[in-house]
Amino acid sequence: MAGRAAPVPGVLLCALLWAAAAAAGDGPGDNPVPGAFGRVYRGAVNISAQRVYAFAYRSEPGQVDAVRVYVNSSSENLRYPILFVVRQQKGVVSWQVPLIFRGLYQRTYNYQEVSRTLCPSEPTPETRPSDQIIFVDVASMAPFSIAYELLVTRLENFQLETNKAFNFTASPSQPQYFLYKFPQDVDSVIINVVSDAAYPCSVVSVQDIVCPVYDLDHNVEFNGVYQSMTKQAAITVQRKDFPGEQFFVVFVIKPEDYACGGSVPSSIHGNVNRTWNLQWTKNLQVTIAPSIKKSVYVQAMFFSFLSFLSFYLGSVVVAFVHYIGVQRKASAGRLSPEHGSGMMTSPHPISASTPEGSSYGAIDESSSSSGCQLSSPKHRPPAGSDTDSSVEEESDFDTMPEIESDKNIIRTKVFLYLSDLSRKDRRIVSKKYKIYFWNIITIAVFYALPVIQLVITYQTVVNVTGNQDICYYNFLCAHPLGVLSAFNSILSNVGHMMLGFLFLLIVLRRDILHRRAMEMKDIYTLDYGIPKHFGLFYAMGIALMMEGVLSACYHVCPNYSNFQFDTSFMYMIAGLCMLKLYQTRHPDINASAYSAYASFAVVISLAVLGVVFGKNDMWFWVIFSMIHVLAALALSTQIYYMGRFKIDGPDSDLGIFRRAVMVLYTDCIQQCSRPMYMDRMVLLIVGNVVNWSFAIFGLVYRPRDFASYILGIFICNLLLYLAFYIIMKLRSSEKLLPIPMFCIVATAVVWAAALYFFFQTLSSWEETPAQSREKNRACILLGFFDDHDVWHFLSAAALFFSFLVLLTLDDDLDMVRRDKIPVF
Repeated sequence: MAGRAAPVPGVLLCALLWAAAAAAGDGPGDNPVPGAFGRVYRGAVNISAQRVYAFAYRSEPGQVDAVRVYVNSSSENLRYPILFVVRQQKGVVSWQVPLIFRGLYQRTYNYQEVSRTLCPSEPTPETRPSDQIIFVDVASMAPFSIAYELLVTRLENFQLETNKAFNFTASPSQPQYFLYKFPQDVDSVIINVVSDAAYPCSVVSVQDIVCPVYDLDHNVEFNGVYQSMTKQAAITVQRKDFPGEQFFVVFVIKPEDYACGGSVPSSIHGNVNRTWNLQWTKNLQVTIAPSIKKSVYVQAMFFSFLSFLSFYLGSVVVAFVHYIGVQRKASAGRLSPEHGSGMMTSPHPISASTPEGSSYGAIDESSSSSGCQLSSPKHRPPAGSDTDSSVEEESDFDTMPEIESDKNIIRTKVFLYLSDLSRKDRRIVSKKYKIYFWNIITIAVFYALPVIQLVITYQTVVNVTGNQDICYYNFLCAHPLGVLSAFNSILSNVGHMMLGFLFLLIVLRRDILHRRAMEMKDIYTLDYGIPKHFGLFYAMGIALMMEGVLSACYHVCPNYSNFQFDTSFMYMIAGLCMLKLYQTRHPDINASAYSAYASFAVVISLAVLGVVFGKNDMWFWVIFSMIHVLAALALSTQIYYMGRFKIDGPDSDLGIFRRAVMVLYTDCIQQCSRPMYMDRMVLLIVGNVVNWSFAIFGLVYRPRDFASYILGIFICNLLLYLAFYIIMKLRSSEKLLPIPMFCIVATAVVWAAALYFFFQTLSSWEETPAQSREKNRACILLGFFDDHDVWHFLSAAALFFSFLVLLTLDDDLDMVRRDKIPVF
């Protein structure tokens, strides 16, 4: 507000003032009073008396002169305000005192002190100084006199300098704006604004050099790019967007804080009007620094692609080493199944350490011989290729009454072996699992296309309106490229797509080798090891690639409405991993692709409902918790009885309750100390405790981020099942080969590092855009990527290693007969 007075006008300026006075007219109060900068003028106006002041100054060549006008009046009369009109060479600006701002619910806020910066004169190409004049008209329609004060100053610090912090104060009635010119060697700058106080809420705007400048609460959003702000704001500005290579940085203070997450002050509740004067001020500091150069973009792209191409190189090396090992074995003669397996001659550790019949998964002679008989070559369907030629459908095989009876006999045995659950024709089962692959491709296309269209629309709206409150970026590390506002957040998702494609290539190699072995009628492929079905692995690879695509789409404009784009395929990845882990030792009774994807559709539907209703609606959380608990119980029952739990009988309405009572009586009263399937019971008890805990947590705390809450449920169940699987594998005297062991260690290490960066919250759409920007932080990698981008890199690698764990975990069983491989 304060400034230094201009030098005393010369003869030419005096002549201008007298000429202006002569042209103004002869009426009362029409003669302009020659004004001096930095001097306070006091007076009074009414309907018959008005005042006109003329301020003349000299502008030097190439200089931008800015003038600020401060006015004050003690009157609170809204019916007869004082009108101030400022006339310049190319424009007019006017306002009234008291100045009125409108807030929420039509509340009004009246300010008696107003200070405005006039639109600066453009630099003249002339080589000599030019003379300028400003008229300030003061008038009122009041029948009585109203006093006022007027102060006009020339601003010394109107142009901001690069890398130099500038401090100032603003209020709703006294906005501020400053000029910035791009240096010659700078193509992009970042405007960083900070404040010690969160409130009052403010708006930072970047506008082109055009008059008038929109610097009031009701019009600041009309032009340029703008953000709301509490303690921090950051806007990246590119030279190409401003042909004049300069722009205004405008700072506006809002009369209310609700736009920034605050509440209406309690002291004004019930008051229609209130004079605030200078009670609503904010101290701000602005710093403009050069942003990154184009060479950093190139380095970041090279780093992203080369980092993940190294995984391709590592895979080629591993495949070559494996090929050399196979060739050496082939030349030395293949090992017999009894040699080195440790499974044919040694007793099972579980059966050796526990009484007979006490634990599920133990091996005894009767069950072993039964398993051998059931899987003998006499009863085995002819082996063939995995083509989709016309073969009998699964329904034709399963609806035979004798097969249904055989299922009940086999699957309800206390000790099950893999041969008991791999009796179907391999061609039928393989075809069943291929549906997972084709269905997920269809789902991906139909899901991704409208998502891409929607986020393009979001980005277009941001670019056209300039409203940067629409998207929740980390604005301190948001590097634009083309029409994209945060290219770094999109580029960091390339790892999901590249590693997903690499996983598909690894699975394809295994699939081809397996097909060749099948065509050669290799006995180890037919009767030994885990049955190889690759449909789920292909689906997992596609899901990983689509996670990268949809995460990139979400980060085009991250906000509350489209967060489910980023999580939808995460649900599918977690679900497919659980299905694959279960399918490993239960190939005949795993869920079909149709039921699995239908379940995922239900989960995604619940996630959408949670986004809409999950904030404050208690009824939604009650219903969801009930669905969660009942689904956990139903799935537990299905797993415990290997799919042989039936609800039938003439009294089917009460059959489920009668069966539940019988199960509780049999397993919890008669055999309370030892359930029939001990290992399954332990897993399911722990799993239900975890899921019920999630349900209770959601019911009590009702987290706003419902999508992440559901994802947490999936991930915890997956980790629980994987831990159970590995523990049972080791208990069964099975080995972990070097490759799966390396993958397990790498998975644990990379996931730990990834989660560290994931919990470094840089923004949050659970809060207002201004509050979210308080969490923004600078880049940490190459000056281009932030913590969340590093999470993208590491999570892609962690998912890749996790998939490799599932792919290689049972490679040690390739030379073990299936009737010697326990089911757990």
